[in-house]
Amino acid sequence: MSYTVQIGKKTIGEGHPTFIVAEIGINHNGSLDLAKKLIDSAVLAGCDAVKFQKRNPDVCVPEDQKQVLRETPWGQMTYLDYRYKIEFDEKQFKEIDRYCKEKKIIWFSSCWDEDSVEFMEQFNPPCYKIASACFLDRDLLLYIRSKKRPILISTGMVTMEQINKGLDLLQKNDLILLHSTSSYPCAPEELNLNVIQTLISETDCLVGYSGHEVGLTTTVIAVVFGAKVIERHITMDRAMWGSDQAASIEPHGLIRLVKQIRQAEKAIGDGKKCVYPSELKSIKKLRRVATL
Repeated sequence: MSYTVQIGKKTIGEGHPTFIVAEIGINHNGSLDLAKKLIDSAVLAGCDAVKFQKRNPDVCVPEDQKQVLRETPWGQMTYLDYRYKIEFDEKQFKEIDRYCKEKKIIWFSSCWDEDSVEFMEQFNPPCYKIASACFLDRDLLLYIRSKKRPILISTGMVTMEQINKGLDLLQKNDLILLHSTSSYPCAPEELNLNVIQTLISETDCLVGYSGHEVGLTTTVIAVVFGAKVIERHITMDRAMWGSDQAASIEPHGLIRLVKQIRQAEKAIGDGKKCVYPSELKSIKKLRRVATL
């Protein structure tokens, strides 16, 4: 890609380190204390950013689902009440903003509706994330575009034709497409990591990867395939209650993932074949003749 994207003090693009996002999402289950522990885990692992989600439940919950009863850790309640239960308010997000600044880590959010975008503007976010579920929401895409901030957008549940239509609405020079399959957790045979190369060649965009699989290896492979951004859900315990927990990475796994990605970046190299100084001893020891 000929362009780079700036998110906070981090530059994303060719020749720059992979931008690693630890998605907290709603894995905090409405607990600010738990959210801080997840932020701490991301900082300890060496992630570049943490990401949350923000919704106006009245807008985002389908009408036929609002009064559906649901069993939760807080007892039985309607789905609408549950969505409000796990939604952080202004006071809580102000504390998240303060805490992330204290810990020196970037934070931003997936906004699922225009109200949430406007809510987040008070924090001067370094970028916005558009979730796969919102990719086809023309009004939301245009509204986020109007804020003139970098955009990361996931591509789960959409076709190449729909991706191209979405790109017609968004400026490419500060956009990053994230290859994704929206299954939680996702089976290896549906990860289709070759799509990363397809997106790079067919859209000429910066491309990343938002993974929902179990394990770390396939996420590292995504970096080798050209992903410039990696996003994975994180949790303190995959057995915790919540829809995203099983597809998330626990703290010790997050440390390993970041380490493996940084090792992979070194191993990828520049593609130019050469003889390394470290090979000279082997030449002397092992090469019988050199007659070419």
